[in-house]
Amino acid sequence: MPIYEYQCQNCGARLEKIQKISASPLTNCPSCREEALERLISPAGFRLSGQGWYETDFKAGNRRNLAGDSGSTSGASGKGGAE
Repeated sequence: MPIYEYQCQNCGARLEKIQKISASPLTNCPSCREEALERLISPAGFRLSGQGWYETDFKAGNRRNLAGDSGSTSGASGKGGAE
């Protein structure tokens, strides 16, 4: 479940709440008890970028792509002919 961040437009209090995506946004501020909470838009806590984590983090020897040896460009040609 995602963590949503809220800020009260009345008193300025901020809070985080774990909610289902389908849940209605909170409106009542726990600090001042007014219906002035607004959901904030926050950046993601992580970012995926690059060619793919599986090629750089889970290597085994010369093999670059552990998920599919037949489609691999660097490890497939040297693997079968050496024996």
